[in-house]
Amino acid sequence: MVSNVKLILAFTVLATLACTGYAIKCYQCDSLTNPKCGKDIKSDADLVLDCSRTAPPRFLQNFFPVRNATGCMKQTIEIPGNPQIVRSCYFGDLNNKQTGCQTDVSLTTNKLLSCEVCTENECNGSSSMAPIAGVILLFFGLARLLA
Repeated sequence: MVSNVKLILAFTVLATLACTGYAIKCYQCDSLTNPKCGKDIKSDADLVLDCSRTAPPRFLQNFFPVRNATGCMKQTIEIPGNPQIVRSCYFGDLNNKQTGCQTDVSLTTNKLLSCEVCTENECNGSSSMAPIAGVILLFFGLARLLA
């Protein structure tokens, strides 16, 4: 009986982890309107967006038949006078960043300087060991429970 409970618990944990794997969370902000979003982002839960709840920008919607975000991106855009950092969800092929990283063509004075794309939660911010430490603790806790 106890082994059945452990097995059910293990499957529940694995199913929960698998279900959350489909939705990616990214920082959504720009350094022009939010100083926390600059080169070294100040981690803030208010800046994190669940990308499954947003659609691609209107100027990209013709390119993508699937509406799900595939990652996070950090763009550096030159606006006349100064560079601006924009962090958001990434829509498109991760191997072909030319389409997904493009800026709004109606903003003719903006120039894309760089675009970094990643696939982990909140990876378009500064790096942190907290998610890795949490997974390690979960693994050892589950291993001890099943032992």
